[in-house]
Amino acid sequence: MCHASRRGPIKWRSSLKNTIYDVLQSKTEWVETESETDWDFFWADKGWIHHELDKLHLADWQRINHFPNHYELTRKDLLIKNLKRAKRQLEKEERHAEAAQYNFFPLTYVVPSEYRMFVEEFKRSGGVWIMKPIGKAQGQGIFLFNKLSQVGEKGNGMGGRKRRTNRESGTEESQGRPGGHFSRRSRDGGKEERPETYLAQRYLEAPYLVGGKKFDLRIYALVTSYNPLRIFLHRSGFARFTNTRYSTRKEDITNTYMHLTNVAIQKHAPGFDSQKGMKWSIRSLRTYITTKHGEAAAAELFHAIQNIIIRALLAVQPAMINDKHCFELYGYDVMIDANLKPWLIEVNASPSLTASDRADWVLKTAMLEDLLDIVDLEGRREGGKVELRLGGFDLIWDGGPVMRFDKPTSLPRCG
Repeated sequence: MCHASRRGPIKWRSSLKNTIYDVLQSKTEWVETESETDWDFFWADKGWIHHELDKLHLADWQRINHFPNHYELTRKDLLIKNLKRAKRQLEKEERHAEAAQYNFFPLTYVVPSEYRMFVEEFKRSGGVWIMKPIGKAQGQGIFLFNKLSQVGEKGNGMGGRKRRTNRESGTEESQGRPGGHFSRRSRDGGKEERPETYLAQRYLEAPYLVGGKKFDLRIYALVTSYNPLRIFLHRSGFARFTNTRYSTRKEDITNTYMHLTNVAIQKHAPGFDSQKGMKWSIRSLRTYITTKHGEAAAAELFHAIQNIIIRALLAVQPAMINDKHCFELYGYDVMIDANLKPWLIEVNASPSLTASDRADWVLKTAMLEDLLDIVDLEGRREGGKVELRLGGFDLIWDGGPVMRFDKPTSLPRCG
């Protein structure tokens, strides 16, 4: 990294006032600034990236926390598009063994644009599906269904149903006309706006359960370059559990407290106690799986999770704008099924850095300290040397695989 033209203490900005702000403030030799342009390090929100980054000419040493078109990975529909494209390209190149490895995302259709294909598949195979709006987070707007009438007989042009969650039962209730979830009225009640885009995905009906409860994993990956692709995986992730025991009974299909692991939803569940612990560390989960299924099965699972992280980034690499000023911390959400197969649910460009408790604060501040060491604003590493392990991060891909174990995984091993 070139620091020749930068003088004085490192000047930083942050759009967020959570753990990243705490970590930056703890750098006693660094100085906070409110300047729009005169900064060395900026932890920006996505809105600023979309509207302001292109207007600036950044100096060599300036660093910012998002790539310009990160949404190729982190917008639900674009992620699926890129994964499908990568698989097709591998098949076209007759690399069929590698193409077959892109089997870690559920059968998915973008609606309303692929509504007819979705309906054909639904009528052929049935089952439970999950509908997710592409532009929302924290579980907002997500619902499960096992009948087309719960979605609308048309994917376009129908009056939308308002849905609200009954906080006592966790079930969703519909208001207004039955039918489509795709159309939105303009704010003045006049002409309908462009239909809202959803993903219709086959629901994973047989998730791996712990104590009868469903969970997903939040795993952190840091990308410092897309050309060459350089990926660091953090060893401290966690599992997020539901508050309610899992059931496949048809009458429970609308119980969001049973099916959705988002903390923003679970904190409203009856009997929710933030002190009881709705989270496990990745290490605790791996210990549990090792005890139940053996070390080999646990190693295979976490190796597969690492490969999901790598393959998703390889899939979007051709579409990404590589900017030397940018790095990005991604929050991968992964679910494990009853056969110990991992599935990619989504990737977050702004994983929550707000601490839910003291242990969460310790985890996130330590991770961000390690991240700043890798970004290396102070130029401590000679010649931009990349280390295999730095704090809690392990380098897992550097223009190619980084082989560190027989079955490489930097996610924690027992012992």
